[in-house]
Amino acid sequence: MRMPEKIEADMFARCGMNCMVCYKHCYHKKPCAGCLNSDRGKPEHCRKCRIKDCAAGKNITYCYECADFPCKQIKSLEKSYNSRYHASLLENSNDVKEHGMKALLEKHRRKYKCPDCGGIISLHDAECSECQHKIRT
Repeated sequence: MRMPEKIEADMFARCGMNCMVCYKHCYHKKPCAGCLNSDRGKPEHCRKCRIKDCAAGKNITYCYECADFPCKQIKSLEKSYNSRYHASLLENSNDVKEHGMKALLEKHRRKYKCPDCGGIISLHDAECSECQHKIRT
């Protein structure tokens, strides 16, 4: 899958993950539509996400809109993403709050676009969806 010219805002998950650079979105013939859209194509852990359910229950779109942000669940996910993928969901959320969604998604479009072929570099395995080169972002 090639990196689009523009990442749509509905690809930004409630928790701060950019679904466009998720391995499930990058590598499947029927890619996931993102956290804010239908559950079609989503892995089970995303369909059953407690963070997604919590935000929906509080009638907010993004966790950073919550008075309890960052809560225990977000801190736990942040710790996992920091150690496993060297990525920060808190930083993503704070960037959106400070600079806007458009700015963050454009930053990610540049960061996760394969310089060799224009594919999407998966945040989860640092591999290009098109040419399979391992590329550290």
